Amino acid sequence: MADFVLVQGAWHGAWCWKRVLPALWQAGHRAFPVSLTGVGERAHLVGTPITLQTHIDDVVNVIEAEELQRAVLVGHSYAGMVITGVADRLAERIAHLVYLDAVVPAPGESWASGHSAETQAARRKAIAEQGTLPAGDPAAFGLTGEDAAWVARRLTPQPGGVYDSALSFDAQRVWALPKTFIDCTDPALPTIAASRQKVRREPGWRVVEIATGHDAMISAPEPLLQALLALV
Repeated sequence: MADFVLVQGAWHGAWCWKRVLPALWQAGHRAFPVSLTGVGERAHLVGTPITLQTHIDDVVNVIEAEELQRAVLVGHSYAGMVITGVADRLAERIAHLVYLDAVVPAPGESWASGHSAETQAARRKAIAEQGTLPAGDPAAFGLTGEDAAWVARRLTPQPGGVYDSALSFDAQRVWALPKTFIDCTDPALPTIAASRQKVRREPGWRVVEIATGHDAMISAPEPLLQALLALV
């Protein structure tokens, strides 16, 4: 039996793992989807001060409260920042890091660091005007039809304070852990390009490709499940 801690990306909530959870349970594992402060069912907190450290605390507190000792920590998209910070604090309690089409930061970088100048400018402008990053079109995640409609109804604005929050961490401590990058290739999300290249350039990474869009837990739950089960 393994313990999976599932952390959603920007604009999503714990709801996004709905198609993966039953199969993990049926396979005999435990799974803990985390709701990050300010999004999903915690969207009512978006007006409070929220930074990357807030979201790291959200996940650390789940691991502590559930007394997990050998967790498989899965971070989708923006949550690559989050799980990296969690691993820096609780490395001895993490069995494997899984970056699901996610940001893979270097020490001192923020979520914004891997984005183009144009993306950074547009997002900072939105944050300055609204305090949040409004959710975009699920089509950017490769979703269509009922899947796109289902996700569009549930996406919530992303707290703006996380965008330029820099993450300091001990790279030697974090990257010593077993680590996998799941690359969603069809269509490939441009804002993940820097991480996609980084994991193929640096040693120690296991890379798994899934021919689906960015939200693999929605568009390709079975291939994603097989990739996760292969880790245990």
